[in-house]
Amino acid sequence: MKLAVCPGSFDPVTVGHLDIIRRAAEMFDEVVVLVMVNVNKHPVFTQDERVHFIRRVTADLPNVRVDSDSGLLADYVRRCGACAIVKGLRAVTDFESEFQMALINQKLCPEVNTVFLNTKAEYMYLSSSVVRQIAGFRGDISEFIPPEILGDVVERLIPPEGKEKKA
Repeated sequence: MKLAVCPGSFDPVTVGHLDIIRRAAEMFDEVVVLVMVNVNKHPVFTQDERVHFIRRVTADLPNVRVDSDSGLLADYVRRCGACAIVKGLRAVTDFESEFQMALINQKLCPEVNTVFLNTKAEYMYLSSSVVRQIAGFRGDISEFIPPEILGDVVERLIPPEGKEKKA
């Protein structure tokens, strides 16, 4: 059985993330979406909230399960017996850092390959940080967030009337 791990911070999970997860689910027998801690980021949603969100938006994918971890990705993939790490690439700027991480993971866990999936053109600009920024200015994020979690994300990210961010 071919098991892949699709890691990320998913703060919050976007339609772009979901597209990569769905495509990975078509390629592998099982996909673990792994909510990880990124020490360079300060998440708005807790790790448990992000896990819950991903479970809700992937409920229709029987070969996808969701987990979380705060350690090294290489250790996690080795423990669960994965054959691949799946990463989405939006642009050339993503490639440099993702390629570096893939090489590090290959050194730490040589039996696991990294598979890069190019994002679809309509999601190239999309990231969780862009969604958070738009929401902070009370912008419409409904096209960027899966409908199953939109209400929860809006409630947390969009400030109440009169509390808009200053430009």
